[in-house]
Amino acid sequence: MKPHLVHKSMNTTRFRYVLGLLATAVILLFPCDKKESVVFASGSHAGTPVSEPQTIYVFKDTIKLKDYFKVMDAIVSHYDSLLAYPISEHLIVRNNPWVIDSLAATDYYRLKERGITCKNPEELPILRPGQYLIIPDSAAVDSLNRLFKQTYLDINIPEFNLRVRQKGSMIYTFPVRVGRNERRYLAMADRVVNLRTKTGEGTIIRHIKDPVFINPTNDRVYHVTRRDDGVVTKLPNIPWLEPEINGVRYGQLIHPTTNIETLGKTDSNGCIGTSEAAAWFIYYYAPVGTRIVIRYDLEVVNENGNTVRFQNVYNQ
Repeated sequence: MKPHLVHKSMNTTRFRYVLGLLATAVILLFPCDKKESVVFASGSHAGTPVSEPQTIYVFKDTIKLKDYFKVMDAIVSHYDSLLAYPISEHLIVRNNPWVIDSLAATDYYRLKERGITCKNPEELPILRPGQYLIIPDSAAVDSLNRLFKQTYLDINIPEFNLRVRQKGSMIYTFPVRVGRNERRYLAMADRVVNLRTKTGEGTIIRHIKDPVFINPTNDRVYHVTRRDDGVVTKLPNIPWLEPEINGVRYGQLIHPTTNIETLGKTDSNGCIGTSEAAAWFIYYYAPVGTRIVIRYDLEVVNENGNTVRFQNVYNQ
């Protein structure tokens, strides 16, 4: 699908008001088991005073999850050719955080809480006609790039938590699952592998936007998953993050799990698993080059100043 690129540079107070009236009432309909409409984040910016002209991109088509990255890549390419400064998907979305909320709302278990069972996440609509993006100006880009440099991922294995930290403050905390405390033969590696998640410091070196799901125990590709409720669905198309730790690429990725009952457990082959919703936030807060720390601290001081001790899951 080729997006309609609408490039507008204007004072947006009046324009935002009109779009806001359209966007705030948007209802997204999608083909799931239960015939029900679901309200996603609208993307309305109505009522925000604007003193300077801003560049606006207006969506004229409904964009489904399966086309989301293709459309975003086209938008980035379009504005990168027009602007005097580099632009990126991460910069645009972080300048329009409602997009992350809309993506997170597609989480299978969030929908399940609303009585909706969706077997094909790729068909979920993410963006609707009338919604719009504010393309960041050079000042906003400079500010966001400074924030990116001050942001890092902090994972404490025995705590089963991943934190997004920024300028010394905690932005988000997400429960995770980590590697099992065992050694096992993996056909993918063709050897016996220590499945414990490795500790150390490094950076995010790659995003995998179209991941191939492979069972490492038998090296077979799979396309569906059985959820915690027993329902078989197609796999979510959510980016995976690959870190390099202590200069080594261990193959332990940060990616969503389709079985959230495993969060808070040692239940992976070394990867760090998150919920689907959390994976979207982590992706947009951790562009390539983001620092990552994976530690094994059995004692931490919580926000109340109390010392908390965790189970020694790896017997270290």
